[in-house]
Amino acid sequence: MRGYKKLKIPILDASGNPTWPEIFPESKISEIQETVGLRHFSAQMMLEYVASDKIRLDPGGVRLYADEFDVHKCAIGENLVTGVTVYWDPSIGHKNSDGSVCVLLYRDDKNRKLFLHDILYLVVPDDVVQPLTYQCNKVLDFLMRYNLYRINIEVNGLGNALPEIMHDISIKRGTNVFVQKITNHANKESRILDAIEAPLTSGNLFAHTRITQTPFFSEMLGWTVDGGEHDDGLDAVAGAIMSIPTPMRPVGARIKPFTANTNFKI
Repeated sequence: MRGYKKLKIPILDASGNPTWPEIFPESKISEIQETVGLRHFSAQMMLEYVASDKIRLDPGGVRLYADEFDVHKCAIGENLVTGVTVYWDPSIGHKNSDGSVCVLLYRDDKNRKLFLHDILYLVVPDDVVQPLTYQCNKVLDFLMRYNLYRINIEVNGLGNALPEIMHDISIKRGTNVFVQKITNHANKESRILDAIEAPLTSGNLFAHTRITQTPFFSEMLGWTVDGGEHDDGLDAVAGAIMSIPTPMRPVGARIKPFTANTNFKI
């Protein structure tokens, strides 16, 4: 490439105005930023690479709320909810082992908003003989508290036995919970960064005020791409974000019939 000059034209000029407003107006650029996050936007659209080892998860980017989920309006405050995910990343649950964490995440996919509504950090007392059964009962309590009957369980290793245990316990308690088995092989740090960074940096990650009473924000402060001393909550939240949500609609809402237009000629 000797003798050639490098031409770099970012999507925004030095004054912050669109370089090609007829193709990428400000509204389209904002949409791209919300979709990919600041790091990818900087690298791909502004041509300014940001090394991943400089990335931090700033708790200050999380927007807190105090509203509970309104099942009749299918909304959190003024925000409509389109789907929900309960995701459990299990472990043995003892104090000195990896954390066992269950996450409840509502979402508004139309506006790309994520609502981290509750996190259950499971700790099994040392005198419990059946730690998996103990945890399944606690997770089932968590589900029933929010009137939910579907859960994603990461079944790598230890979690492989949990779907059957959860099914048996739910039947004994007079309910029926559907379990979706999830297998993750991706690097944990990459999974956390790819899932959380974009909604966090675009202002679309919300958390209920009760989350401030959990270790979650401390995990964010201590996390780097090389990992953190404790990141089990982050990993579970990443799993919830990346999972396909269960669609939701207001209670009592009627499904509108759809009539196809057959007034055409072949």
